Amino acid sequence: MRENIQERKKLLRAKRKLRTRGKVYGSRIYGSAEIPRVSVFRSNRYFYAQAINDTESKTLAASDGKQLGVGNNKEDVKKIAKDFALKLQKLGISKAVFDRNGYLYHGVVATFAETLRENGIVL
Repeated sequence: MRENIQERKKLLRAKRKLRTRGKVYGSRIYGSAEIPRVSVFRSNRYFYAQAINDTESKTLAASDGKQLGVGNNKEDVKKIAKDFALKLQKLGISKAVFDRNGYLYHGVVATFAETLRENGIVL
């Protein structure tokens, strides 16, 4: 029974991920050097974010809770977002496309995006 629930969760996340990627790539605004794609990943312990230039397949900036020594809750994600926004601003990036990577837009994912917006990054 439990295995079916886990498989269903994985399947639903994969569907959401494809749907989100289709919108990002379908709009032709996908990650470039001027407007990178901000992709997030969350594990049970940590939260990770990276800005990706899809035309060259390069990571421009990255920030993660493991290096900052913080966990995966709303308060800690605000610290990660502030650090990430500073790194983007040093690169001269003020606009990005948000890729939530199949996660629902609530909780830590929503807090991350809102904190980025508060720190001057247009998503």
